[in-house]
Order: sequence, then structure tokens, then C-alpha cells
Amino acid sequence: MQKPALALLIHGGAQNWSPQRWKARFDDACRDRRVVLMPDAALDPAEVHYAAVWKPVPGDLAAFPNLRAIFNLGAGVDALMADSSLPDVPLVRVAVADLTARMTEYVVLHVLMHHRQELYLRDSQREKRWAPKKQSPASAISVGIMGLGTLGADAAQVLARLGFRVAGWSRSERKVDGIECFHGTGQLDAFLKATNILVCLLPLTPDTTHILNRDLFAKLDATSPLGAPVVINAGRGGLQNEADILACLDDGTLGAASLDVYATEPLPADSRFWTHPKVVLTPHNAADTDPDEISKYVARQIERFEAGDALENVVDRGRGY
Repeated sequence: MQKPALALLIHGGAQNWSPQRWKARFDDACRDRRVVLMPDAALDPAEVHYAAVWKPVPGDLAAFPNLRAIFNLGAGVDALMADSSLPDVPLVRVAVADLTARMTEYVVLHVLMHHRQELYLRDSQREKRWAPKKQSPASAISVGIMGLGTLGADAAQVLARLGFRVAGWSRSERKVDGIECFHGTGQLDAFLKATNILVCLLPLTPDTTHILNRDLFAKLDATSPLGAPVVINAGRGGLQNEADILACLDDGTLGAASLDVYATEPLPADSRFWTHPKVVLTPHNAADTDPDEISKYVARQIERFEAGDALENVVDRGRGY
């Protein structure tokens, strides 16, 4: 007897997300289970016990009366949390080594890029100018990571091994080996005052919306060899006040920014981020999800769940992550 069906709901407009590619991977990982790419008029919604999704249309998941779990195919669940009709079943976030490693690569790359003066050096190359500046050691730079979940904790520990002074901040208390950890609004200012390069990997919730704003940037440490603080956002576009970022880059409150996420995606052609000389822009690919790893992860979770074990990495709906 075939096991209960798994429905795939992948928003067709999502960048770099091929629904057919995901279907092929899930067919391979769930060989004894029917995997259906939605929409599919031939499917009886009552047959679906599990859904694997990326930014589904609000209301779509409510159509499955026997749904037992929802698996989000990316790290952020803010799009799902905004769906008022979301069924009251466990919502599972992605936590796989592949995604974590990719995000750490991105964070380390961009911290090093700003620390090693790559924007200046590339300008010098284009202008055929041989004018090296003094290069300080990593120990002269403090990196502050906002968001100490799986992704933030791993990036923090790798940066510390490279010699940077690293601290982390989270909304609730966390402990990461070898990393000074701050938490809550009462400790945010102390964290910011000791930060030269700010890395944001927070989830997007009502409490974190536009947390990256002028007031926060003004509290960063501007006395490092960098000359001015740097912000790196690979979390969610809704975390940043984009007008404030541009204004702070223009007036020197910020020295540079690396941005992987934006309020509107794809980034509009008229955005100043495209051409701003102090911005390093990437197209929301900091931790591109690998279909092979994620499909195997979901398949393992379902098998464990049907064997009577608890699901792992279930989202706390009260906190939103």
C-alpha cells in the first residue's frame, strides 16, 4: 500500500527555484510515496498528509484536510507565518549542513572582503593605481552577528578561528562556545558599541522588521581601522530600512554594505543599490538551497515521524522562528 502523499507547493515566481527540479529530487528521495507538484486537478486533497513548500499562495495549504506537517524548503518562514489560514500542524524549518556551510561561506567571504579592502583594491586595479594602504590583522576588527541560530553560530565560530573578535546577539539568550553572547533589548546597545562589521542573520518577525535602521547604525563602533562600520545582511529584506542604509552610506555613518536580500525581489532596475560605490550586491543567493540535501532531509523527517519519533526543528509559532 502506497504511503500518504506529499504535495509540493513552490511559488512559480521564486528566483532560482525550479519546481520540476524539486519534483525530480523528491521523487528519488520518497520512492514509495506519491509526490505531487501543485496545482494538480487530479489530486484528491484528502490524500495529502505532508507538504513541502516555498512561498506558497496564502490559503493553498488550508485545502488539505488531513495535513500532518509542513516542511519549509528554505531557512526563513516569514512568508508562511503571514498566512492567516495556515493549518495548525507542525511547521518544520530547514536545518541541513549544506545550507549552513553555504551561509558561512557567504558571511566569511564578505567580512574578509571589507576587512581586506577589496572595494578599494578593485578600484585601484581599474584605475591602474599602485597605492596599497596599511592592512590591519583580523584581531583589530570586531564582528557582531545578529541572530545566533544554526547559521549565525556556525559563521561566528569560523570567523573567530580566523582571528576576528566575534560577538553575537539574539532576542532570547543563547550560548555559543567561544563567542561572547548578548541578548534582548537591554544588551543590544552594548553589543553594537563593540561592533565594527555587523552581520544580520535574524529571522523576519514583527519585532525585527526594519531593525537595520539609522538609529542602530549610529550605535556601531566607528573607531576601527575600517574607518566606518560595515553592515552585511543575508537574512531577510524586511529587516532593513533601505532608505536609511543609502543615507548612512552617503553621509559616512556606514562605510560599506553587503546586501543579499531586499524589500522587493528581484531588485528593481532603478534601485540605487545597483550602482552605489559602497554596496556589494548579490541576488539572494547567499545560501542557495540544494534540492538533493533538502529532499533527503524531508524524507528522513517523515519516516521518523511515521515511526513515532518527534519532528526536528519545528518552528515556534509564537516567536515566528
